[in-house]
Amino acid sequence: MHIAVDARELGGRPTGVGTYLTRLLDEWARLPQASVHRWSLYTPEMGSGTFSRAEMGSGTFLREQLCQTPFSVREVRGRGGTWWEQRALAAALRRDKPDVLFAPGYTAPLAMRVPVVLTVHDVSFFAHPEWFSRREGLRRRMLTRQSARRARLVLTDSEFSRQEILRRVRVPADRVQVIRLGIPPPPVVPAAAFRPLTLLFVGSILNRRRVPDLVRAFAALAPDLPEARLELVGDNRTRPFQDLDALVCSLGIRDRVAVRSYVSDEVLARLYSEARAFAFLSEYEGFGLTPLEALAHGVPVVVLDTPIAREVYEDAALYVRPGDIEATTAALRRLLTDAAARDAQLACAARLLPRYSWPDAARATLAAIERGAACQS
Repeated sequence: MHIAVDARELGGRPTGVGTYLTRLLDEWARLPQASVHRWSLYTPEMGSGTFSRAEMGSGTFLREQLCQTPFSVREVRGRGGTWWEQRALAAALRRDKPDVLFAPGYTAPLAMRVPVVLTVHDVSFFAHPEWFSRREGLRRRMLTRQSARRARLVLTDSEFSRQEILRRVRVPADRVQVIRLGIPPPPVVPAAAFRPLTLLFVGSILNRRRVPDLVRAFAALAPDLPEARLELVGDNRTRPFQDLDALVCSLGIRDRVAVRSYVSDEVLARLYSEARAFAFLSEYEGFGLTPLEALAHGVPVVVLDTPIAREVYEDAALYVRPGDIEATTAALRRLLTDAAARDAQLACAARLLPRYSWPDAARATLAAIERGAACQS
């Protein structure tokens, strides 16, 4: 079977969809069931300014196995984006006639007959249109709705997101499947008691993740913990824009807070290994991967009390209400200073984390792609 993959998200500095696809490809490169298929990764032209081999993702697969079997790269003229997807990619797929297209990032070409297996990670642009510009929100809703309704199968990361897709996009229930994401194998890490008083956040900075609330909660505990530091790692994509640097300065904690839009995998691993607590105050996610990665590194977490957080983290987290800065401060202080609280949470995490496996996710996703190619419209 010839499997086509929309691989444009591997360009530049992969986050979100790019990381998801990187992990799957890394596993498929080792999976015997995947080697029986012919794979084509469709990308914008390398060196187009938005996509170059030197900038491709950081997974082992992408560094060492991109040009080896069972994967080949099919460069398609253009720079990515909606026009590239709907015109250039669609034309290439019509010419090549693969048996199925795996589209890992919400949308797929509409004007083609190739069967599609589509991943929709969340539908925040339906649930909260106020978080997007009018034009961007309309584009996302229109293309995701039409792509999902045309797809043979729609994959998503959680039961919460599945119910959101059924309710808001109105795809038949038998065509929406949950496949949990994975986390890398837990590394050997120092005990939290021997780490510096570092609080960490990792993820794209979006309005729904309430990073200003995190900064304010940290500022409230900073006077009592003079050695404490806050590390924020993520590209600021807020709309309306949230000026975190200005907020940090106004709270008088500029020398205690580091804000970085992007770090290498090596630096990120070091930050996880040095953090004593992790905070992710998101009010809406399709899954929420970075708190699980923190737990895998032995870092206890504070999250907002939402249905998706309860589904994913269960009892391996401290929960706070949205907007409750006082409770957030208390939860952060507890994890930074109370070794027993940290140990109790990490004991729960040890039971939880084995459920999130990239090899399992890759096998299930491959089976879904095979089923999508085989089933009738």
